[in-house]
Amino acid sequence: MRIERFNPPGLQPTRGVTHVVRTTGGSTLHLSGQGAYNAENRLVGPGDYYAQCTQAFANVVTALEAAGATFADVVKATYYVVGLNQESLRQFSRALHEVPGYSPDRPPASTMIGVAALAYDEMLVEFDVTAVLP
Repeated sequence: MRIERFNPPGLQPTRGVTHVVRTTGGSTLHLSGQGAYNAENRLVGPGDYYAQCTQAFANVVTALEAAGATFADVVKATYYVVGLNQESLRQFSRALHEVPGYSPDRPPASTMIGVAALAYDEMLVEFDVTAVLP
């Protein structure tokens, strides 16, 4: 399996995002959206972006590991954030940089979308990722 990440000429420079990710071979993992609920089905960090991002990323890592993958295998991520602003973005970035397997030099293609609400009232974030394994 091969993962090629690149930013073509003619597109704006990026930080923390890759414009294009091409994969060949391997198997594809599609994760359901992961929020900040722990294994006991309790929301972690009501009102706290950093705590919720940290738990949502932990859930992503747990799901990936169950399939034999790591965050380094993520090729596309969509991040949904309630009340997206500069502070929530800072807290998201702080949590992302703590994720095992994440590399700011090899980030996945990604999109962050500010939303009015998620499935449950106190949810602030939900992460949807696709990974590719050899």
